Amino acid sequence: MTAETACTLIPQQLTNSPADPTVSDLVARAKDGDRQAWNALVERYAPLIWSICRRHRLGRADADDVGQSVWMRLVDQLDRVRDPAALSGWLATTARRECLRVLCATQGPRATVYARDVESLPDERAGLADQGLLAAERHAALREAFGQLPPNGQQLIALLIADPPLPYADISAQLGIPVGSIGPNRSRYLDKMRRHPAIAALMNA
Repeated sequence: MTAETACTLIPQQLTNSPADPTVSDLVARAKDGDRQAWNALVERYAPLIWSICRRHRLGRADADDVGQSVWMRLVDQLDRVRDPAALSGWLATTARRECLRVLCATQGPRATVYARDVESLPDERAGLADQGLLAAERHAALREAFGQLPPNGQQLIALLIADPPLPYADISAQLGIPVGSIGPNRSRYLDKMRRHPAIAALMNA
């Protein structure tokens, strides 16, 4: 995923809330017992966990079991989270392990073979699940990277991806910056997003 792609993939709801807290902020507040911050973390990453459950073809009850187990494990590990930017990767890995645990409970020795088959299935259902998982991972990574931009950077990127597109003259007037600085600033902010650990992990993958 390139930085240019990242710009086009930033969900509109993210650009509507420049003050949206970063994962680092939420983790720090959750460690201090802030229930609202914890709920925000769950809401932010629930789609990622659900997509992994779908990838493993778990039913709703089993998916709920996996989700509950993942969040309980995070509660236990919250004080040990050293890099909040990598939280999405930790949650994804934990969710996959929990899915395998559920499969083992229901299928016994066949679970390992089944899990391996699930990872390589080329059918339409697997393809759709993969798309959902990728979208959830991108959403989480982009949300965190976008939230790390300074307010003026968030405003610029938001205006650049507005639908319908805005002329540079309008963006210049709204932000009070020269037209000639829009392109260089855009490149600088996209490069900053691209270097964010969450985005870098997706690009490397």
